[in-house]
Amino acid sequence: MANIHSFAASYSEARDKFLAAARIAGATTSRYDNPSKGPKGEALSTDVARLGPEDASKIVVTISSTHGIEGYCGSGFQVDWLANIGASGLPKDTAAVFVHAINPYGFAWTRRVTEEGNDLNRNYVDHSKPYPVNEGYLEIADLLVPADFSETGIKAADAKLADYRKKVGDVAFYRAVSGGQYSHPDGMFFGGGGPSWSNRTLHAIADAFLKGRPDVAVIDFHTGLGPYGYGEPITHYDIDSNGSRRVRAFWGESVTESKRGQTASQARDGLGHYGLNRVLREPETRLTMCTLEFGTFDRESGHKAFRADHWLHKYGDPLGKEAEPVRKAMRRQFYPETDDWKEAVLFRGHQLVRQSIAGLQLGAI
Repeated sequence: MANIHSFAASYSEARDKFLAAARIAGATTSRYDNPSKGPKGEALSTDVARLGPEDASKIVVTISSTHGIEGYCGSGFQVDWLANIGASGLPKDTAAVFVHAINPYGFAWTRRVTEEGNDLNRNYVDHSKPYPVNEGYLEIADLLVPADFSETGIKAADAKLADYRKKVGDVAFYRAVSGGQYSHPDGMFFGGGGPSWSNRTLHAIADAFLKGRPDVAVIDFHTGLGPYGYGEPITHYDIDSNGSRRVRAFWGESVTESKRGQTASQARDGLGHYGLNRVLREPETRLTMCTLEFGTFDRESGHKAFRADHWLHKYGDPLGKEAEPVRKAMRRQFYPETDDWKEAVLFRGHQLVRQSIAGLQLGAI
């Protein structure tokens, strides 16, 4: 029976459970303090638990909370694995590095974005180069987060959005909305403005724990897209590359590859996959990475919750009475607190990590 008690009800509880599970596992821990505070003034940090030989050439990595509020999912799995599997699940020459709450601000504030307003999974671009331009977003930015959030204002904005969607089609519409944009800092899916604290912290963790290791497998836990409770391993390697072959060898035929058009995710620029690839390069390191995306509720309800959250932080009062229903909708969308959903997360999470560890033993592909 899956231990659903591994999941938490708040960021602070999730952190406490993670550190307790790390102690049970005998892992060494490191803390990276975030400069912002939670809604109750609580301290925020990213914590790393490392288990296994110091000189291990093979490392399995899990990351929780790239998109803040989605951290409940990955954190619950990380706690469960550390407390119940731990070192017994690691073959010789293999280590585990678990990164807890890489975006602690979003986790604590029930948001997807970082304290800078970044969608972290659009922020790993090369900030020394011109940012990608999302022409579609430029057309609809003010309709996505309208100043008038009354019923009348929303209805008027939605009518214009429906016209735009009809004009360009569903794929172009979702790419405009969620593909990532670098022009509106307080808008949805913003990835610009320089490397965020979470981006810099993940790079520091990669430098400290992963650089120079021949084989690294990374699973980045996410929620909100796809069928309820199903975990989709999304990958972003070039077609027929070594990386593309490795993801199939590791995770089998359930893998979806964005460059083959096999996933509904429209994210293309600034992904954590590309950020880590710039640090961990072949042939020095073979990086095998997936975004493990757990489905929750329909895309439209997610869009509605996310939109309200952006309006709240742009035009409203994040600590006022109007914040409660917005946070409640965000939490429900990205963290369904039902036993069956939690069990599905644990089953699939353990399966992918077990497959990753087995894949690391294969050597060069």
